[in-house]
Amino acid sequence: MRRGVRIALDIGDARIGVASSDPHGILATPVETVRRGPGDLDRIAALAAELEAFEIVVGLPRSLSGGEGPAAVKIRETAAQVLDKVREGTTMRLVDERFTTVTAERMLRERGKKGSKRRAVVDQAAAVVILQHALDLERETGNPPGRPL
Repeated sequence: MRRGVRIALDIGDARIGVASSDPHGILATPVETVRRGPGDLDRIAALAAELEAFEIVVGLPRSLSGGEGPAAVKIRETAAQVLDKVREGTTMRLVDERFTTVTAERMLRERGKKGSKRRAVVDQAAAVVILQHALDLERETGNPPGRPL
């Protein structure tokens, strides 16, 4: 298992959910929800620097058959823009995010989060699901998750 903090991004049209791992790569925790708009990618870069993240894991939406559609193209473009803004040497990996928002919504509902409160944190929760899956996969296989950008 590689050592160091990783952050994960759940990139949406209105918000970007951010999660981070501990330096040992064991546990993913929510960090922040960043509103899309002016300065959003600068905020992501600042969070990556603050947390001293060596890697950014981005959820890539795929169809049930595993293909990529227009949403995946937008995510790849945004991910590339983020990578341009972070410190040199930071890597980025794209991982399959099928069902992460559904999983995050279910977890929050089970924990008693209601309507607007749930919507306010679902993007962070989805980023946690993406990152925890990536951490678990790396621990199981010994290989970094997903594919590099």
